[in-house]
Amino acid sequence: MGIKEFFKKAFGDMKKNAKAQHEVDKAEFAAVKAESRANFEENRGHNTFAKAKADAKKSWDDAHMTPAEREAKAQEERDARIAAAGERIEAANARYEEAKK
Repeated sequence: MGIKEFFKKAFGDMKKNAKAQHEVDKAEFAAVKAESRANFEENRGHNTFAKAKADAKKSWDDAHMTPAEREAKAQEERDARIAAAGERIEAANARYEEAKK
């Protein structure tokens, strides 16, 4: 295999991966767009001052955390996600064992 074939294959792979990632990006963008539209319609005509105030307070609190607090919060979120994944694994294993009988 010559260098020309190597580059041809490499660029072909990159093109295929870029197309696949573009499809993922389009789908995620469409999902966010639909969620935003739904949120807008749900909140139309409602007083969202309380929600805006709560969001601003959360943002303010997040901005004024010490690095140690920020790291602790991130670790807590990671632990929660790991625990949720563990529960999903246990449920899947139980379903597997049930189906195997």
